[in-house]
Amino acid sequence: MIDTKKEQERDELHRAIWAIADELRGAVDGWDFKNYVLGTMFYRYISENLCNYINSGEIEAGNVGFDFAKMSDEDAEEAREGLVEEKGFFILPSELFCNVRANAANDENLNETLERVFRHIEESAKGSEAESDFAGLFDDYDVNSNKLGSTVAKRNEKLVKLLNGVGEMNLGDVKNHSIDAFGDAYEYLMTMYASNAGKSGGEFFTPADVSELLTRLGTVGKTEINKVYDPACGSGSLLLKAEKILGKDAIRNGFYGQEINITTYNLCRINMFLHDVGFDKFDIACEDTLLSPQHWDDEPFELIVSNPPYSIKWAGDENPLLINDPRFAPAGVLAPKSKADMAFIMHSLSWLASNGTAAIVCFPGIMYRGGAEQKIRKYLLDNNYIDCIIQLPSNLFFGTSIATCIMVMKKNK
Repeated sequence: MIDTKKEQERDELHRAIWAIADELRGAVDGWDFKNYVLGTMFYRYISENLCNYINSGEIEAGNVGFDFAKMSDEDAEEAREGLVEEKGFFILPSELFCNVRANAANDENLNETLERVFRHIEESAKGSEAESDFAGLFDDYDVNSNKLGSTVAKRNEKLVKLLNGVGEMNLGDVKNHSIDAFGDAYEYLMTMYASNAGKSGGEFFTPADVSELLTRLGTVGKTEINKVYDPACGSGSLLLKAEKILGKDAIRNGFYGQEINITTYNLCRINMFLHDVGFDKFDIACEDTLLSPQHWDDEPFELIVSNPPYSIKWAGDENPLLINDPRFAPAGVLAPKSKADMAFIMHSLSWLASNGTAAIVCFPGIMYRGGAEQKIRKYLLDNNYIDCIIQLPSNLFFGTSIATCIMVMKKNK
């Protein structure tokens, strides 16, 4: 049965997002614009998330009617240390989304205010366990960009509209909303922009139904897993599908991913927060996975899901160290320099747990091309690592019409 209340909430939310996009369109190209909408949504989310956390604690302790947003900054400051430890970040009451939004229309330095608030949020996590999750999170939210307007006044006018638009979105109370409202809005935005922008921005977005299929293939017969990993995680949609399908507590030790594009990496970390994944439950890194993998200490992974970039160039045999890399050495040959596809597959196989499953979207060429790729295929088959290959129809992905396939790998067959 489809929950009609849920569907109504979702439709309403999507209409609100369109309305903001419409209101600000023309000024900012869709692909860049998503950074502003998502950044603002994130700012609202962590403000409300923090308030809720503090208020419910105070109310439970008998302090009825307590509201963190109405506290003075001086009094709130006393709670900073404890909150950073528990939540990973801290926001002063005067810098909360609701308070900045309330003064926005009369704040002629709104751009500076927002810049300062964002800097303070990032700095609040410094020196704590959450530092790497917050560092540079707002880098793509450029309040002084000419894309927002040619003068400060025009830019601020746009920023007010942005704050009001996101503030009016019916995202309900963070805790008791029937849809994963923030996370859902994020996915809708990404889909909306990906379908309009195609492959622009270098971001390759995996449509929700394909990511669901990958996750279901990777978790057949399981109700929980130790951790999930994506070596080319983009904005993190594949990682989060595991939570959606298995449930919040079914991923015991968290979400791991690596992404080379810094903007997309920032979006991925924001996406984790918007889906209410705690700072201690995810570890997303920004580096080239093939040359500088960041999760040696965390492998192996029980679930690996990925849609790596198709046939990109990589160092290959130009780099004498790679053939001895424990990830690539077993096949005795490296993926060709002009086509890194098999390198992503070997990397994933290497980091797969003995009881795990990897489901990877592949460019069809790796199934029939000769040379090094043929040798790697032979290695995979001889060792019985391939569980199955599933052909997908064409036109499933934004920005490309090719028919891809899914490779499912297991080690314990």
